[in-house]
Amino acid sequence: MSGFLEWLLGRLPVGWLQLVHNKARFASALAGVAFANILVFMQLGFFGALMGSVALPYQQMDADVLISSSDMNTLADAGPLPRQRLYEALAVNGVADATPLYYGKLDWKQADGTIRGLDVFGIDPAKPAFRFLRDNSKVKVLTLADHALIDIGTRNVVGDVLARIERGEPYAFEAKGRTLSVDGVFRIGGGFTTDGYLIVSDQTFLRLFPQRFAGAPNHVLVKAQPGVAARDLADRLSAVLPAYDSQARPVDVVTAREQAFQSTQRPVGMVFGFGIIIGTLVGSIIVYQVLATDVADHLKEYATFKAIGYRQGFFLGIVFEEAMVLAVAGFLPGVVISVLLYRLVAKATSLPLAMTMERPFIVLFGTLLMCGLSGLVATRRLARANPADLF
Repeated sequence: MSGFLEWLLGRLPVGWLQLVHNKARFASALAGVAFANILVFMQLGFFGALMGSVALPYQQMDADVLISSSDMNTLADAGPLPRQRLYEALAVNGVADATPLYYGKLDWKQADGTIRGLDVFGIDPAKPAFRFLRDNSKVKVLTLADHALIDIGTRNVVGDVLARIERGEPYAFEAKGRTLSVDGVFRIGGGFTTDGYLIVSDQTFLRLFPQRFAGAPNHVLVKAQPGVAARDLADRLSAVLPAYDSQARPVDVVTAREQAFQSTQRPVGMVFGFGIIIGTLVGSIIVYQVLATDVADHLKEYATFKAIGYRQGFFLGIVFEEAMVLAVAGFLPGVVISVLLYRLVAKATSLPLAMTMERPFIVLFGTLLMCGLSGLVATRRLARANPADLF
């Protein structure tokens, strides 16, 4: 390592030699930087999982434009929409088809007494609202009363219930005073506000939620005719539909809006954002303490160099060398451990938690910047020191 750094720097790697001289301090510094990296990686991972889980149901919708109530912030909190908006949309040029989507929540009490929260979609079985239902023969069973399909990504399901359903064995459970028969599976995946999803017919939905009305779905999914852009179609629909109770937007725009809402308006998104800041501060303080202590320990040696004519840039180079070594050496174990933690958490929670291609580069750049700024601050005492006063 010394030879490589000497070739890279074109001089003796003083910073590296000073770091490894005190191996205990060097090891503790690397552990601190790695810990800060892991903390930032986990917060970024959770934040990414939040954004990913928000997008999951939208990505599966067999639609180009989504018509929702004008007060909608998230897929779940959209108010009832007059069914008349569906018929008005069908009359707009460029619309190929439209279908209603009902949205509700129910608790599934399992055999061991634990409760799983499920988000329920009510659809017209003749017009499957999701892409994964296009070739799913199980969708036909939804025409029967009190039959359902369940998300195989539902987390913390007791026993092998989901595996048995996937093999074709119906499973019955009580919900809202009715007995539901689950006859098939699909995959979306749980999120931060739900353990999984359940799909039933619109008629079964109305039986489960008797306070709801067939004439008031939560959303209308609109498919565009070939060659018609989703944004253009959304503009045409917006010109026809009354703005006081409805809004028409491309599905990707709705997804981005909800992601922005979740990250800036809901506590969970803000917590992850603050976690990233805290992780960065922790790493900066650790690196600063290490570098400041090293500068203090070698202040007389630096003063000697300063007295014989070495300029401040030379000392900055040494401290920055130490900072970069700490940044890179601490980053490597941090990213490896974070990948392992991602896999463990994803398996335990069914959240879309995975290491993206760009995230390590972002964290590495942030780590280098963090260590560099810490090194700059650590050299202030040396810059102000008078060599004559140090002996």
